[in-house]
Amino acid sequence: MSKSLRIAVADDELDMRDYFQRIIPLLGHQVVVVAENGDQLVDLCRTAKPDLVITDIKMPEMDGIEAAKRLSKEGPVPVILVSAHHDQEFIDRAASDHILAYLIKPIKQADLEPAITIAMRRFAQFQELRKEAADLRQALEDRKVIEKAKGLLMKKTGLDEQDAFRKLQKLASEKNKKLIEIAQMLLTAEEAFGA
Repeated sequence: MSKSLRIAVADDELDMRDYFQRIIPLLGHQVVVVAENGDQLVDLCRTAKPDLVITDIKMPEMDGIEAAKRLSKEGPVPVILVSAHHDQEFIDRAASDHILAYLIKPIKQADLEPAITIAMRRFAQFQELRKEAADLRQALEDRKVIEKAKGLLMKKTGLDEQDAFRKLQKLASEKNKKLIEIAQMLLTAEEAFGA
């Protein structure tokens, strides 16, 4: 059994909300939000910060797909969509990045449990890929700054590329700073003296 999740549910049908409140705890999870429509779901999720959202698509005021989009703008959260319909328009709209499963009513406990497990596993993988991409972007930006600082040192001191890089490394070590911090300090100082 995986860790207990804090789950938000939304459906405009009372019997479905009752069903989720009855079944989800049997799967070892906690229902932290129960909403009747998309607006209510978005509002309640802002404070509850659930680990997972299970929402009907067709609801008054704001449908489940629109609610999922709004929630994902505030912070990534995995979403399982539920519908009595399997019409292509809904499926196409549901293909956004945080929709990780699509269940057709009536939902059995045997359908819900693997959908939750797979959605959470896929979401963790997506989050890991996002982090790796962000880390790579940051490393590339840092590399550009370091290269610029190295070029500045080469120009000001006449050092070759390798010696300029070693000088940056030595400064970082002596000042107990990261290489990127030393590079930024050098560039900032150059900007100040150049102005």
